[in-house]
Amino acid sequence: MNLIVLYLEFFKIGLFAVGGGLATIPFLFEMADKYEWLDYEMIGNFLAIAQSAPGAIGVNMAAQTGYQAAGIPGSFIAVFGLISPAIVVIISLSIVLKSFKENKIVLSVFSGLRPASAGLLAAAGFGALKIALYMKDAPVWYNSIKIKESIIFIILFLIIYKFKGHPVIYVAIGAIIGILLGLLKVI
Repeated sequence: MNLIVLYLEFFKIGLFAVGGGLATIPFLFEMADKYEWLDYEMIGNFLAIAQSAPGAIGVNMAAQTGYQAAGIPGSFIAVFGLISPAIVVIISLSIVLKSFKENKIVLSVFSGLRPASAGLLAAAGFGALKIALYMKDAPVWYNSIKIKESIIFIILFLIIYKFKGHPVIYVAIGAIIGILLGLLKVI
């Protein structure tokens, strides 16, 4: 893939993915529809790795996607493309906002961005659930739900809801279960 195109794709994601790293996921799905080197399953795998790796989820996802597209240079270009808009916007806004700190219009704009962020995060969450629990290429409709994954999801969800421990513990539990089931060739 052309590195300039990769930079521009991630620049667009960085510019419009308001709300953090998970808000980049709908844009990555769009990218998967556009380019043959990326698919929904890869995005799901990238998300799992990005959430368990240190650092920002969006940056981790960009690095993995860039690597998939163009190797190590693609990784750097994708991350740089993702963070470039934030750098430009933050510097510009800090200069402008100093003079408009109490302006009602500016406060209203920021207030309006909150629902947009919530919507992007919800779309990312539902997209991740769909990848994890639904198999779109199943021959019949009742085989489209991944039963074992759904059972693991429900059990972990209930444990998280009941005990409210640190998320790293649940990521580790999920990873261990996935590794064990993979070794046993159950999934």
